[in-house]
This record gives sequence, structure tokens and C-alpha cells, in this order.
Amino acid sequence: MIPVTDYAIFLNGGYGVGKSSALEHAGDLLAEAGRPFSLMDVDWFHRSWPPAEQDNALIEAQNIAAVWKGYRSVGLRQLVMCGVISTAAARERYEAAVELPVRMIRLTADADVTRKRLRGRYSPSQQPALEWHLERCDEIAARLEAADLDELVVDTSRIGPHEVAARTLRHFGLSD
Repeated sequence: MIPVTDYAIFLNGGYGVGKSSALEHAGDLLAEAGRPFSLMDVDWFHRSWPPAEQDNALIEAQNIAAVWKGYRSVGLRQLVMCGVISTAAARERYEAAVELPVRMIRLTADADVTRKRLRGRYSPSQQPALEWHLERCDEIAARLEAADLDELVVDTSRIGPHEVAARTLRHFGLSD
């Protein structure tokens, strides 16, 4: 069996930069290489309404920990996650949840590209969600850049998710 790293890979970035798409392609590339893996889009671990009375981030961490425990029960695997981490405390929360160091790659995109992607993601009936994301995308991008928590930055404006995933895995020595 091909060895698995002792850290989680985290595709970090603002809205519309291609994190979820790159995550799927990373899984495809790891499977092609015969590497066991698990993928987690962390947004799905806190999607409930109304928000929990406790901090929603804590509920998210509990959910991630439970799912990761299940994945690990069937053997070693490379964990690849995607979401938004803009503080060292948030990274530490994810590290505690998965009991692994989290190594982050930040995905970026030009503002026009991000807005085009966001507009393509939502149907007319989802206009409030689109507006919410459009109003916050620049602020999130600036906050992530200022935090400077990532070991590599990949601009996704002119490359597709397959190439983003390939660059990410090459950075970690997990592909040619």
C-alpha cells in the first residue's frame, strides 16, 4: 500500500475560487494513483438552520471529528479538505478535530472571475444566497490574504480544477 501523509491537506479560499471543484479532482487523482483518501467539504458540516445555540464552529468541528473517526476506522487514508480558514485559531480547531496538522493551500481568483462563477452557481430562486456571497467575497479574500496562513497560493483564474488539484498534490509530493 502507498503510504499516507501524517497531515491533512486543506484547500483554503474565498467564495467562488474553485475549492469544491478542485477537491473533487484531487480525489480523482489520488484514486488514479492508488492512494487511499477521504474528502471533506467543511461547509456541509455546519449547514443547518437555525444555527446551533452553541458556536456553529464547534458543532462543525464535532461533526468533522465524528466523520473522520469513521473514515479512519477503515484504514489509513489521506485527508483532503476544503473551506475557509482565516485565523490560526480556526486552523487549530480543524487540527484538533482531525488530530492531524493541517497544511493549507490558498486558492484565489480575479474578482471578475469569482463573481462570474458565483452567478453561475445560483438559480434565480437563490438570489438572496447569491447576493450574500457577492457582498462578502472581496472581504473574505482580503482577510485570507492578510492572514497569510497558507504555504502555497494558486490563482485559479485561468486554470481548471484538475490543474489546481494536480499542482496541489505535486506540492505535497503526492503525484508526478
